[in-house]
Amino acid sequence: MKLASAALAALLVAQPAMAEQLPPKRIFDSPDISGPRARGVKLSPDGKSVTYIKTRADDLTIADLWVADVGGGEPRLLLDGKHLAPAVRELSEAEKARRERAGVATRGVVDYAWDTQGKVILAPVEGDIFVYDVAAKQARRVTRTPGDEIDAKVSPKGGFVSYVRDDNLYVTPTAGGAERAITEGGTELKSWGTAEFIAQEEMDRDTGYWWSPDDKAIAIAFVDQTGVDVVDRPEVGATGAKVVAQRYPRPGRPNAKVDLYVHPLDGQRVKVDLGENADIYLARVAWAKDGKTLYVQRQTRDQRRLDLLAVDPATGKGQVILTATSPHWVDLTDDFKPLKDGTFLWSSERSGFRHLYRYARDGKLIRQVTEGDWPVEEIEGLDEAKQTVVFSAHRDSPGERRIYAVSYAKPTEPRPLTSAGGWWTVTVADKGGAFAGTYEDPRTPPQTALYRADGTRVRWIEENALKAGHPFWPYAERLRPPTFGTIKAADGSDLWWSMRTPPGFGAARKYPVIVQVYGGPSGPRVAANWHTPEDQILLDAGYILFRLDNRGVGFRSVAFKTAIDRKLGQLEVDDQLAGAAYLRTLPYVDANRLGVTGWSYGGFMTLLMLTAPDSPFKAGVAGAPVTDWKLYDTHYTERFMGTPADNAAGYSATEVVSRLPRLKAGSLLLMHGMADDNVTFDHSTRVLFALQAQGTPFEMMAYPGLRHRGGWTPTNRMHRAMTTLEFFDRKLKE
Repeated sequence: MKLASAALAALLVAQPAMAEQLPPKRIFDSPDISGPRARGVKLSPDGKSVTYIKTRADDLTIADLWVADVGGGEPRLLLDGKHLAPAVRELSEAEKARRERAGVATRGVVDYAWDTQGKVILAPVEGDIFVYDVAAKQARRVTRTPGDEIDAKVSPKGGFVSYVRDDNLYVTPTAGGAERAITEGGTELKSWGTAEFIAQEEMDRDTGYWWSPDDKAIAIAFVDQTGVDVVDRPEVGATGAKVVAQRYPRPGRPNAKVDLYVHPLDGQRVKVDLGENADIYLARVAWAKDGKTLYVQRQTRDQRRLDLLAVDPATGKGQVILTATSPHWVDLTDDFKPLKDGTFLWSSERSGFRHLYRYARDGKLIRQVTEGDWPVEEIEGLDEAKQTVVFSAHRDSPGERRIYAVSYAKPTEPRPLTSAGGWWTVTVADKGGAFAGTYEDPRTPPQTALYRADGTRVRWIEENALKAGHPFWPYAERLRPPTFGTIKAADGSDLWWSMRTPPGFGAARKYPVIVQVYGGPSGPRVAANWHTPEDQILLDAGYILFRLDNRGVGFRSVAFKTAIDRKLGQLEVDDQLAGAAYLRTLPYVDANRLGVTGWSYGGFMTLLMLTAPDSPFKAGVAGAPVTDWKLYDTHYTERFMGTPADNAAGYSATEVVSRLPRLKAGSLLLMHGMADDNVTFDHSTRVLFALQAQGTPFEMMAYPGLRHRGGWTPTNRMHRAMTTLEFFDRKLKE
C-alpha cells in the first residue's frame, strides 16, 4: 500500500482528461463489468480439478457451476443454472431468509458441495436438490416436492443427501431410494436442523446439523422460539403489503432456546448436556476426525466466556476442556480444527492479537503456533502430512490480506505463500496443501489460479486480465488507484485512510469530497482490493472519495478493536470527524462541500456525523440505518453494548432521534428497503416522524419489497446509485 507522503506528492501533478467515460448503465449490465469472476472456488478431493460458480455472460442474475482440470485445458460448464431453473419461482420464507443472511443476489447454482470421496457434487437450485455424478458426468434431481429443501448437504462419505423441509430433517440415499425423516413434529416455532435467526445473522453459523465423518450419525439442533418477542413489521411490496409477525430478539429480551441432540442413523436420539443455564448460545459444533468426540462451543449470553465441550456422542455427556474469556467480548471464529492425532488448533486473542495455538485432546496448551504484533485473520486449511497450517493475516498492513504457511509441530517463522500489495482469498485442498487463490488490487480485478503448496502457480482458472477484450478495458485509463495514509486518533492509534481522486484531477482546483463510511466492528474498508465499479459514477462526476477505518474495526490489535466497548457510535464518530478535519487541510479539497454516505452501520454513522455538533458535512445519504440500538438484535448489540438495563447511558448517547434538532435542513437523503427484516423499517420511520414533527425538510427513498442486502437487482442498484449521485450533485455542486 502506497503511503501518503509519496502519493500525495503525485496528486499535486495535474492529470490529463481521459476518454470514454464509463456509462452508469453499463456498470449494471451483462456481462460483469469487472470481468469473469470465480466464486465459491473448491478443489476436488482427488486434487484433479477445480470447481467454481460464475455468473452468466448474458445474465448477471443467474449463476452456473464450472470446472477446470488441473492439467490444463479450457474451463467447461458443469451445471447450467438457467437450464436447471429456467423460470423465477417464489421461494419459501425460510429460503429467502437464508439468502438474505448470506447476501445471495443471484439464482441458479448459488451453492454446492463435494463429498469427501470426490464421487458426487451436491447443488441446491431454487429450492430443489441436484446431485452430479462425477463418473457418469450426469446431474440428477433428488427431490420433487412442492416445498423448498433448504440447507442441503452431502454426507462426508457421499452415502446420503440431507436437507431440511418444513422444519424437519430428512436424508435420502445418494444412489437413489426412499426419503427418510430423521425428525418429526417440527414447526416454525419449534424446528429441527435449522440455525435460528441470530445464529445466521450475527454468529456466522448458517446450519443446524452436522454429519459425523463416518456417515453414521448427525448432531441436530432443536430451536424453540416460543419465548422470543414478536415484532410486527410491515412488508410493503410493489402490489400490496402485509404485516409479518417476526420472532426478533431485541437487547435484554429472551433469545430462542437451543438444544443439541445426536441421532445415530441406526439408533436412538441422545440429548447433549449443554449445562444448567439455558440462556446460552450454541456457537459451533464439530466432530473429531475419528467421530468419537463431538466438540461444542458454548457461549454465555454476555459473550465474555466461550467454553469448549468435549462430548461423548453415545451418551451426550461432556466436559469443558478449554475456556476463553474477555472483559470485553470473545469473538466467534471458524478456527477450531481437530487433527487426526486427537490434538486441535484454535485461535485466541490472549496476547493482544489473534494468533494460533495447538492444544492436547484434554485442552492443555501444547504450544503457540504464531506470534507477533499483527493479527491472524483465519485458518484457511491444513496439510496434516506435513504438519502445516495455512492462514490469512494482515501482517504487512491492515489493508492487505496475504496467505502464509507455518508448522504447527515446531517453532518456525510463517512463510508467505502469496505476493504482497493486494488482497488474497484462498481455498486449500484437504490433502497436499495446494490451493486455489484469488488475487485483486486497486488496478487488478479478481484473478483466480491454482497454486502448489509452495505458492507457485500451476494454471489460471479465471485470469481476468485487464487488457483488450476485458469489459472494463475501454474505461481503464480513467481508473485511478487510491492513495493510502494514516492520521492519529485521540489515543495515538493509527487510523488508516484511502483517497481516490476523479479522472483529470488537478491540484489547483477545489473538489467536493464524499466520505464513504461503514465504521462498524468488522474487517477493514480501507483495503488494497478491486473497488466496486459503482464508485466510478461518483468519481466521473468529479468527486473525491475518502474512506477511514476508525477504532473498533477488526483485524488490528485487541485494544484497537475493543476501544468502542459499551459506547457504539462515539469513538467511531470522533475518528471520522478527525478524518474530515484532515480533509479540510488539503489544498484541493473544498472544505464547504463535504458529503457522507453509508449503509446499515454506515447509515447509522452517516446520521451521527450529520448531527454532530458543528458538523462539517453539508449533505449525507443514510441507507437502512440503525437509529436506536434497543431495536436491534441481541447477539450483535449486547456484544458491544451490554443490555439497556446495565448500560443505559451508552444506549442513549447515540440514539439518533434526540440528535435530530441539529440536522441541517435539506441535508439528508434517507433510504431503506420496505421488507428489511434485519434493520427493520421502524428504525427509519422514527426518523421520518421526528423530522416531520420538528419541521425539518429532508428526502426519502423507500424500496418496495427489498430487504437489507439480498434481492437487490441490478436495476435496483442502479436506481440507488443514480439517486445518490443526483442528491449529491444538488447539495454539493449547486
